[in-house]
Amino acid sequence: MTFADRHIGPDADAQTQMLKAIGYASLDALMDAAIPEVIRWHGTLELPAAASEEEAIAELRELAGRNTVATSMIGLGYYGTHTPAVIRRNVLENPAWYTAYTPYQPEISQGRLEALLNFQTMVTDLTGLTTANASMLDEGTAVAEAMTLARRSSRSKSSVYVVDADTLPQTLAILRTRAEPLGIEVRLVDLDAGAALPAEFFGLHVQYPGASGAVRDHAGLVEAAHAVGALVTVAADLLALTLLRSPGEIGADIAAGTTQRFGVPLGFGGPHAGYLAVRAGLERSLPGRLVGVSRDADGAPAYRLALQTREQHIRRERATSNICTAQVLLAVMASMYAVYHGPAGLRRIAEHAHRQASTIAGALAGAGVELAAGTFFDTVTAVVPGRAAEVVAAAERAGVNLRLVDADRVSVACDETTTPAHVSAVLAAFGVEPGGEFPVGALPVRATEYLTHPVFHAHHSETAMLRYLRKLSDRDYALDRGMIPLGSCTMKLNATTEMEPVSWPEFANIHPYAPASQTAGYEALVAQLEQWLAEVTGYDAVSVQPNAGSQGELAGLLAIRGYHRSRGETHRDVCLIPSSAHGTNAASAVMAGMRVVVVACDDNGNVDLTDLAAKIDKHADALAAIMVTYPSTHGVYEKGIAELCGAVHDAGGQVYVDGANLNALVGYARPGRFGADVSHLNLHKTFCIPHGGGGPGVGPVAVRAHLAEFLPGDPLEPGEHHAVSAAAHGSAGILPISWAYLRMMGPEGLAAATGVAVLTANYVAARLREHFPVLYAGNEGLVAHECILDLRPLTKATGVSVDDVAKRLIDYGFHAPTMSFPVAGTLMVEPTESEDLAELDRFCDAMIAIKGEIDRVAAGEWPRDDNPLHHAPHTAAAVTADEWSHAYPRSLAGFPAGVDRTAKYWPPVRRIDGAYGDRNLVCSCPSPEAFED
Repeated sequence: MTFADRHIGPDADAQTQMLKAIGYASLDALMDAAIPEVIRWHGTLELPAAASEEEAIAELRELAGRNTVATSMIGLGYYGTHTPAVIRRNVLENPAWYTAYTPYQPEISQGRLEALLNFQTMVTDLTGLTTANASMLDEGTAVAEAMTLARRSSRSKSSVYVVDADTLPQTLAILRTRAEPLGIEVRLVDLDAGAALPAEFFGLHVQYPGASGAVRDHAGLVEAAHAVGALVTVAADLLALTLLRSPGEIGADIAAGTTQRFGVPLGFGGPHAGYLAVRAGLERSLPGRLVGVSRDADGAPAYRLALQTREQHIRRERATSNICTAQVLLAVMASMYAVYHGPAGLRRIAEHAHRQASTIAGALAGAGVELAAGTFFDTVTAVVPGRAAEVVAAAERAGVNLRLVDADRVSVACDETTTPAHVSAVLAAFGVEPGGEFPVGALPVRATEYLTHPVFHAHHSETAMLRYLRKLSDRDYALDRGMIPLGSCTMKLNATTEMEPVSWPEFANIHPYAPASQTAGYEALVAQLEQWLAEVTGYDAVSVQPNAGSQGELAGLLAIRGYHRSRGETHRDVCLIPSSAHGTNAASAVMAGMRVVVVACDDNGNVDLTDLAAKIDKHADALAAIMVTYPSTHGVYEKGIAELCGAVHDAGGQVYVDGANLNALVGYARPGRFGADVSHLNLHKTFCIPHGGGGPGVGPVAVRAHLAEFLPGDPLEPGEHHAVSAAAHGSAGILPISWAYLRMMGPEGLAAATGVAVLTANYVAARLREHFPVLYAGNEGLVAHECILDLRPLTKATGVSVDDVAKRLIDYGFHAPTMSFPVAGTLMVEPTESEDLAELDRFCDAMIAIKGEIDRVAAGEWPRDDNPLHHAPHTAAAVTADEWSHAYPRSLAGFPAGVDRTAKYWPPVRRIDGAYGDRNLVCSCPSPEAFED
């Protein structure tokens, strides 16, 4: 069998059976009917022929072998770290963790929600602030979000944002990218040199420790900023905060940074979990996801995403952030690193790094080498006039990478992996003998305790940690248990062969700023992947830098903005967005400095071309772009897409096609050839990077030739290009996954996957249409790769809500489809190509059985407030309770039709009260007493 045969669930016989059920003789006939001829592409993708799994692994081994794994002492927010094997094997390499979806169904996500609550508690404890979110994309984007948070929360009317000169250079690049379209002036000030703060500014950013390694007391700056109504952000190293005074202790408003050095591999730049924490009073302005504690139907504590329906979905074009994701898998790893080591263990690791740095500083100072700062944590910057490149080259020959600051300065960063041998090699590169002491300046010492919750003290043996991880994963539902039929999210197979290379040292242990001579394998892999993605989409150039779909949206819109500005058309700032679009589209447009104008959709869910023409006519002179999702957000191949593209182009605008639904196009239609100018691609959807419980994601941006020069650039390279992620290739560490998928599927396999994805969606629609109306359809009544089931008539007639159906599906052993998006009161189902016919039928049978239960409510057999749907999901404790007073039997509650009694998934909690959690915001670990009976 080929890899494509393994990836695609329905075999040839199953496909024939499914085609017969929907009335088509072949997959090609189905696709010819479904896809409008105006966009249909009949060519063959110019990609390498499909490789076997063994051949692909061998090729990846060869690419990995071109990388050189050196000892990294470059720093700049990226450090060597030891990933505990129990965490690597049981989280990073465990499909129970990496194949889960965002925890929007909290009853079946209690395990990873607890892990994320541990993460938030870890961050708030170490930063000394009251509330942290469940992670950000990386340090650079976290700091950029802190800047805009300060802008909307500050009393100051100034547009000036002050940034200390000792800030990480990649962070400064991202701040400038984000600030310019919003009219924010980033003012770089050398605070260490005594430069004065301006008279007015809305925010202040300081790095702690600085990029140079210097540790400074920022208390006076915080006081001065507050005096003019400005908010202060401290970009703090969490490991340093085990020793140093926390941002909260000096009155800072916001802390931001990365948790990479908490056991997460370097990965040539990512993925890593950034963090963002705020003082009291700012928690409801916090972007991203926030885990909170609520209660279930029995009043027991239960975790959920707090404030989850805010920002992009409610505020849309008034949203202040386009972040709709997190880095959950990496946040789980970082939180478990803290759980495994505990406060004392983290402190020992920090003291080790500081001790190695002090040893280097003592020897250098003893030899007469000037040090740039007398107070430091783990990084020493040496002043060696005219010799910096020579020292760095000597260290590299010894297998150690140092940071070349400029011609006269070299930085050396120590971490938990630094050994005496590394110290000796560094000193030898400077031409210095070991020995000597350097009187480190008085550090601002931490005065408060941290990680006091019992969870950080109970799992320090490997046995205890192994069992804790297993207990949490058992509380969750992921693809390793069964189908996750989420519309718009493409939860399909993440093949083990694709995942395997992620942990190889040649991919995992490369610093993003390592010398180019050491990263040839990565550069070749990235170049191949970008070329293949360009071919698949019909575009001319691709950048994989955006480390989430939201960042891909922003990068694509910034490319459009740059293009118009290069032509002297700075007045073009209107972005047309259909009313059905995902909320991130509008938020991204605003962040790119554009004005959002909404275009109506017709009764069939298509963009209303009459309203589009009117909006174009009204805004023609100012039109910058239109953002559309194709197939549409409603899961339909719209016939008018070519007409839409032509109308926008005729008015001087650019066409942005959101690539969220590319799984319905690959091999059959190419956006770059049917009229689009730019798209972002979700590698965590179409191209098999796992969702990881809510992240990581990768959102490459693809453009036609005229926009190529405006793609994101390396944040450390000078120039006018904008950087949207802290590393040149974003989350490079997981790109081997999509490389392997494309390499093993080949052109025929990719097209077959698309065809079967469309087939499965239409098969589900055909089986369920008589029970639940299918809301939208295109050619010949066909849907694309997903279908919307309309529950609103049933809700009106019986009171059974879409929530009731979603929770009842848990009892049947399923994750619910997407709820109430893009239409309230509906379920959007996307079966994907990876689910076999037996699982598709199991889902359809469950939905039909649920319809039968709704009918019994409608007939009055069960009361509206006492039926299996109203009380779903049912826990084992509820079903086995001594008392049972419901109108339906226990057996039906726990074991509805079709459920395998020997492999039943039991949710750990009953239905969770979301409103209670939002009113009573608790976002750190509750005490053990809260869980006592």
